[in-house]
Amino acid sequence: MAVSRTFEQLDPKKKKRILSAAITEFATEGYAGASMNVLVEKLGIAKGSIFSYFQDKHGLFMFVFEQALEQVKRYLRRVRDETTSDDLFTRLEKTLLAGVSFIRAHPYIFRIYLRVLFEGDLPNRNTLIGSIRQHSIGYLTEFVEVAKQRGEIRPDIDSTVAAFVIEAVLDRFLQGYCLEHLDTGMGLFGAGGDELERWASGVIAVLRDGLGGQSQR
Repeated sequence: MAVSRTFEQLDPKKKKRILSAAITEFATEGYAGASMNVLVEKLGIAKGSIFSYFQDKHGLFMFVFEQALEQVKRYLRRVRDETTSDDLFTRLEKTLLAGVSFIRAHPYIFRIYLRVLFEGDLPNRNTLIGSIRQHSIGYLTEFVEVAKQRGEIRPDIDSTVAAFVIEAVLDRFLQGYCLEHLDTGMGLFGAGGDELERWASGVIAVLRDGLGGQSQR
């Protein structure tokens, strides 16, 4: 999403303040419910300024989405680089727990993701979900390929299919952690400490049994 030259020339602190306020508004109210009037009132700027920066609400949302996705990508790259010496299943468990840490530090960014996932009135929704899935599958496929080279998983496993299954499991874990109705009383919602680690290690153990073969059991 290309923003206006006027926005690019703003003071970095002001740009950050606008982004933060927009993330909060879309995360709490959803795309349809988000109000440009409320946003500019909170920011203390003219409504015309927002439209000169992003053209319309959709333009602003696309900017928010792309900035949020890039922040997630940077975070995951750091997790990837910090776990290169670990085996696949340790990397997956650390990635899962890092995901929870990210949600705790940036709850509104994850709410944006949930809005995209579950709200049908969002323009370009399929494209946005596709871009998220493409990145996450690619990220995990790299993990799987490295694990194959190291002999950590069965060589006959299709890397893309494995990444698809892993991504589905990890994503569902994070949804259950954040949304009580997706936990259904199992104790994952809002879990912390030992309970969270028990859940993470249990989920990864199931993946290990399926992917690792006899040598991993």
